[in-house]
Amino acid sequence: MTRETERGRLKLALGPLLYYWPRTAVMQFYAGIAESAADIVYLGEVVCSRRHEMRFEDWVEVGDLLAAHGKEVVFSTQPVTESEGDLKLVRRVVQNARWRVEANDMGAVSLLAGATNWVAGPYLNLYSPQSLAMIAAMGATRWVAPVEVTQGIARGVLAERPAGMEAEVFAHGRLPLAYSARCFTARRYNLQKESCAYRCLEHPDGMLLKTREGLPFLVLNGVQTQSAKCYSLVPDLASVRATGIDVLRVSPQSAGTVETLAMLRALCDGASSGALPETDTCDGFWHGRPGLELAA
Repeated sequence: MTRETERGRLKLALGPLLYYWPRTAVMQFYAGIAESAADIVYLGEVVCSRRHEMRFEDWVEVGDLLAAHGKEVVFSTQPVTESEGDLKLVRRVVQNARWRVEANDMGAVSLLAGATNWVAGPYLNLYSPQSLAMIAAMGATRWVAPVEVTQGIARGVLAERPAGMEAEVFAHGRLPLAYSARCFTARRYNLQKESCAYRCLEHPDGMLLKTREGLPFLVLNGVQTQSAKCYSLVPDLASVRATGIDVLRVSPQSAGTVETLAMLRALCDGASSGALPETDTCDGFWHGRPGLELAA
């Protein structure tokens, strides 16, 4: 099979779980993902190190299950590290000898430098062919584009891609827009971050924030801010292919994720139409417009 033929089939990746769910719910969710259309599954806690329902050993157990079903397993590191405990977790993920690692901050990159076959995550802010060449020289073999990347930027970055470098784009789900040292969920309940009572467990898809006019605006997810609308490149699959993207990332939600993956697989394989669970979607970033707009 030639490199061009391999690129003809878009792979589907399930990004790391961004929400805080009970351990039982997480295990049930990934049992379903094991049977899903996902080719690649990213695992691990990437939002808040206070979330302790899933221990590192639990993620390893999930990884074993997924690998047994033929999935490529990737362990993700946190984009923001604030304590020695956070650094210990990053080191543990980086030093696991079983699966690829997605580096989401330059600290993880420095630990991975010289290793081979790691993933440059979307939070590294890599926007140029020169930065792509730099991480390739450090051992990265997949670039996950920042969520706000336009098709023009992606095309420019990939115009002279290093040999063996895959490209992945955030294709469906609520956009992870920003991280903060402050926990917005705790603040909503007048609690301190260090004594948050784990209120994120009460919001399996985050807390919707509306404007004064009552319009959906953002979703608060602990220290993370997300888009209220579902970002979806489903109407843009032709331009995604033309840009040279190899992998489409779907972000987990509490309902409809397996169905979304199945529908995307069908569309990528040639189905003429299909209905995704979400109706309020946007794709502005891909077209160089405000992210919440629907351009396609």
